[in-house]
Amino acid sequence: MLQATPLTEGWILRHSDGTVDELPAVVPGCVHTDLLAAGVIPDPFLGRNETEVAWVGRREWTYETDLAPANGHEQTDLVFDGLDTAAEIHLDGQLLGRTRNMHRSYRFDVTGMAGRLSVRFVSAYAEAEAMRGKLGERPAAYAEPYQYIRKMACSFGWDWGPTLVTAGIWRPVRLERWSTARIARVRPLVTVQEGAGIAELAVDVERARVDAPLTVEASVGGVRVRAAIDGTSGTVRLQVPDVRLWWPRGYGEQPLYDVELTLLDADRPLDVWRRRVGFRTVGLDRSADERGSGFTLVVNGERIFARGVNWIPDDVFPSRITRERYRERLRQAVGAGVDLVRVWGGGIYESEDFYDACDELGLLVWQDFPFACAAYPEEQPLRGEVEAEARENVVRLMPHPSLVLWNGNNENLWGFRDWGWEARLAGDSWGEGYYLGVLPRLVAELDPTRPYSAGSPWSGSWEHHPNDPAHGTHHSWEVWNRTDYAEYRSEVPRFVAEFGWQAPPAYATLARATAGEELAPDSPGVLHHQKADDGNGKLRRGLERHFAFPEGDFDRWHYLMQVNQARAVATGIEHWRSHWPVCAGTVVWQLNDCWPVTSWAAIDGDGREKPLYHELRRLYADRLLTVQVRGQRTVLAVVNQAAEPWAGVLRLRRMSVEGEAIDETEVPFRADRRTVAEVAVPPELVPVGPKEFLVADAGGRGGGGVGRVPGGPRALYFPSADRDIPYPRPEFDVSVVPGAVTVTARTLVRDLLLQADRLDPAARADRGLVTLLPGERVTIHVSGWKTPDPHVARSALYCLEPSR
Repeated sequence: MLQATPLTEGWILRHSDGTVDELPAVVPGCVHTDLLAAGVIPDPFLGRNETEVAWVGRREWTYETDLAPANGHEQTDLVFDGLDTAAEIHLDGQLLGRTRNMHRSYRFDVTGMAGRLSVRFVSAYAEAEAMRGKLGERPAAYAEPYQYIRKMACSFGWDWGPTLVTAGIWRPVRLERWSTARIARVRPLVTVQEGAGIAELAVDVERARVDAPLTVEASVGGVRVRAAIDGTSGTVRLQVPDVRLWWPRGYGEQPLYDVELTLLDADRPLDVWRRRVGFRTVGLDRSADERGSGFTLVVNGERIFARGVNWIPDDVFPSRITRERYRERLRQAVGAGVDLVRVWGGGIYESEDFYDACDELGLLVWQDFPFACAAYPEEQPLRGEVEAEARENVVRLMPHPSLVLWNGNNENLWGFRDWGWEARLAGDSWGEGYYLGVLPRLVAELDPTRPYSAGSPWSGSWEHHPNDPAHGTHHSWEVWNRTDYAEYRSEVPRFVAEFGWQAPPAYATLARATAGEELAPDSPGVLHHQKADDGNGKLRRGLERHFAFPEGDFDRWHYLMQVNQARAVATGIEHWRSHWPVCAGTVVWQLNDCWPVTSWAAIDGDGREKPLYHELRRLYADRLLTVQVRGQRTVLAVVNQAAEPWAGVLRLRRMSVEGEAIDETEVPFRADRRTVAEVAVPPELVPVGPKEFLVADAGGRGGGGVGRVPGGPRALYFPSADRDIPYPRPEFDVSVVPGAVTVTARTLVRDLLLQADRLDPAARADRGLVTLLPGERVTIHVSGWKTPDPHVARSALYCLEPSR
């Protein structure tokens, strides 16, 4: 039987010129984390230390350990699951091979060998710049040479990330000892036909003995089948009757089936392959209609409005991301109502831990191939690396039922058309051959069970602009960059794959990252942790369209930026969800951060949830009320993504900001399953001017009024910008018991927020922004606060106040 021995002990790290003493190394890991652990470099996440450690990415580094002789098997292989990136591997002075791709695994025959194992990493800069010199300049969104090397692009920096160019043995390494034959690859095609689950396992084997008669035995769901290996390949087909379907969260359960395949020499087991699969069908409806052409995911025949988030690597040092950390972050996504996670193309193919968690949690996965915001050369040796990595990772990820879409790239087709690339390229290759040739061919060959899209955004063909909102996927960035978030309402894209608005991280996160400096929007540490071009300028202009800018008041600036982020994203999602099924999904940029930074994330770099996160829970709930203006009409869109109809009574109240009810009524409503219904707001209930607003509660008089803020859906509509609204000075009472803070409003209290991390860096609150009418109260549950005190609680409560 194949024996695998992890190689995690005894590694050292040294610099080739001897300027850094020999250090103990952690494998898997990277140079930065080893230097950090040894105290050689400061934490690059703090202050402006990032610039002080830039030298690390420009050096050569060597990992070494000793390999003892291996006996008892015919062959011994040295297997690296991931090397970052350009490396030479020697054993006992003999060259085993060279690598130049972070996204691949590598296997070397070391039978009969022993001695000093050395892995020398060339600087990724040196490798990329040499390739650029060979192949010629290609345009990109950033000056760094990330498109010339098959490496995580965002390690070269991004508009939310630091420039920390890593090197190291970033995924596990092991020795595999085997005899006769081993399983080289299993390609599982998992489908459903007439209620039966079909698992077709295409098996490739590597032989040490060509004459041995081999068979494979596979089992799943109580079904067991044997098949012969013909030469070095074979296929096993299993049919599971009355299979339980895997569904995305909110649509059903997520049953997973254990699959086991054993390679046999007669009845002697040689090797075994184990995975979990889920049985489901997936499709992508891109059919044309009177509005253009759609982009609707279909799972088990059910059309899905995707409630999505974009995922970036959760740490700029990916080897630090543990199984537990993946699960924590993805559980947070579930807690926000998310059902789709897009793995963005400037990052990596994530580890099995990520996809396993998505399988269990019912999170659909849209997987980008790793190409982002650049023209990528198609010449050798890069072309061969691209094909090899794609083949490996498509097959590696195929068992996961959560994976529902392959996507060719991020913004490169759009960049070619709109960012001035076409003229600059002057006929040079730029990646189109990958996205419209190599990758769709490989997906069709290897994984015909899943759809492929050439890019995001992409309209389906060059007949339409790549970012045409009427066709396929759309990225809405004009709003953040140049206009107001009210402009989200000006169009109804078929699928919004990226949009977002920035805000700073939580106060405690920013305070830690800036190493104790006096915080201000333009203080050195705060500016260093803002990577977007004119980021603070865009934040200010976006805020001033709605609020008076709080000059000289950092705490107020911080709070209002959080409010504005949540408002911006809410404006988009409410509008687009109200237009289902024309619009079939929103994917917020972004769920997470890779370090502490001002960004578009809902969860900051220390894992703290911004107010946007809690707003997503409302926006992505199965049932949502939203007030929308349709031409001259004001309507309530009743969005029902639940499996059952939603019917009841809406209580509508036209109110003044002083808290008086000007008029009110009740109207019945009904929205069938997975539909949107519109209820006209009677003209006499439509608020007029800056002193009035509309409150709509689902559930009639039991849904609001004096007492607790309603537990059911509520919609608020203020027709004027906040800077023009004469809010009363907020008055409210605060009471505290262990684990909870209760606020009772005596006036209108709009966008109340308890910033729990101001109570204690370890504290967390279970809700974000909430608006209270006079007499209403809300209880906010708080964990991690050791010394509850109402006066301290009041100091951490923020809300909108009259404009100064």
